[in-house]
Amino acid sequence: MSDTNEPAAGTQQQQQPAMNILVQYIKDLSFENPNAPATLRPNEQQPKLDINVNVNATKHDDNQFEVTLSLEAKAVSNGTAMFAVELVYCGIFRIQGIPEEHMHPFVLIECPRMLFPFARQIISDCTRNGGFPPLMIDPIDFAALYRQNMSQGNTQPLN
Repeated sequence: MSDTNEPAAGTQQQQQPAMNILVQYIKDLSFENPNAPATLRPNEQQPKLDINVNVNATKHDDNQFEVTLSLEAKAVSNGTAMFAVELVYCGIFRIQGIPEEHMHPFVLIECPRMLFPFARQIISDCTRNGGFPPLMIDPIDFAALYRQNMSQGNTQPLN
């Protein structure tokens, strides 16, 4: 009897799933405060907030993917634009040990889930530095976003 952890003869050793963030970065950032200082005065009416989220990914090397998380937030009060912030935040991920049939949802769900807290902080800092209360975007269900995009045919293959 052997105490080693070697695979039995004739069996293949399966690679354990692994994900590494190699780098993450701001690709594009824009903050507009078009009607300041008038919009910075106290306002009793809560502004209408519109937030859009999009996720894309591009395959670079065998196991490396650039994942792009795009966030757009616009606030309007009494028909006046208060602010608009747009962020394109990216990460390069090395992913190993994920079966090919699961790679597409893994990349478009798990990778943006890892990027989101950093992107959320950048948006919060931008709105605060623009003179507004920090915008704390609620957590995003990337699995639901993936399913919605798949049902609408909005998801592209990983190139």
